[in-house]
Amino acid sequence: MNDADVGKQIQQMVRFILQEAEEKASEISVAAEEEFNIEKLQLVESEKRRIRQDYERKEKQVNVGRKIEYSTQLNAARIKVLHAQDVVVVEMKEDAGKGLLRVTKDVNAYRKVLRGLIVQSLLRLREPSVVLRCREADRGHVELVLDAAKKEYAEKAKVNLPRILIDGRVYLPPLKNARDAHGPSW
Repeated sequence: MNDADVGKQIQQMVRFILQEAEEKASEISVAAEEEFNIEKLQLVESEKRRIRQDYERKEKQVNVGRKIEYSTQLNAARIKVLHAQDVVVVEMKEDAGKGLLRVTKDVNAYRKVLRGLIVQSLLRLREPSVVLRCREADRGHVELVLDAAKKEYAEKAKVNLPRILIDGRVYLPPLKNARDAHGPSW
């Protein structure tokens, strides 16, 4: 082999080695790019997941805040309603007290109220035998209306006349002052 053939053969070997090196470099570059893309995709997905979790957490916080606000407003509304009901009940109680004061000035009307209260209580209890307690000052009035109250109860409840004993040992407490009196005290 002469020098020219040896040079050609060396050139051919150099081209082959360079081609192999370029192919290897290309393979390494493609593999690196694929690995980069995979890693980039994983990072993007990881960040998306983190952002989604942050968003869900913040959304839950907002929902909890809304629920707390709604509950607070609902409770405030309930308190207003209860207060309004309380005001109405107090007014009704005062009106009833004033009405009773007016009724107590008329003995017949007061006895009618007592009879109605006794009948109402009997209808509520529905017992054949009852011990009745009243104010000591009202005992005489109660004794006068008791028979009529028994008859009215028996008619309304469609039962026999009940046995009613007026408790002579324990009385309902008298009112503290004359301003609050709801019945004659003679």
